[in-house]
Amino acid sequence: MMRWATRVGVHVDRAACAWLVRRFVDADAVFVFVDDVDDVPADATPFDMLGVELSHHGDDCSFETMLHHFGLDDPVLWDLARIVHEADLGDDRFDAPEAAGLDVMCRGLSMIRADVEVLAVTSAVFDGLYEYRHRALLLGRDPS
Repeated sequence: MMRWATRVGVHVDRAACAWLVRRFVDADAVFVFVDDVDDVPADATPFDMLGVELSHHGDDCSFETMLHHFGLDDPVLWDLARIVHEADLGDDRFDAPEAAGLDVMCRGLSMIRADVEVLAVTSAVFDGLYEYRHRALLLGRDPS
């Protein structure tokens, strides 16, 4: 089990990264939320924070950075990455009509739930999104 640290007020990129960590990197991950990178516990791996390795780099959001860092080449994860990227950055780099709704849902949850609860809810959301995009890639079209 590892501890992972990110900023308080979880939005889409942080929620996606936490889901990615738990699902593909560290099933027993424990997350802590801090106000500043200087508050990250010494035994925690920081992500989606200014100046840390697992954060935005170049034109990539933290989710994309983590896919590169952990060598995750699953095409479904990269398909999710385009959605997370657009939801987080809104730079029109990818055609991702799902992005706006995903962003609003994560932001809304962060307004009414504690960060740990946001991760619990969005975990199921990202599981469903992963399965949907997996089937879409297999079928070559959106599943019905």
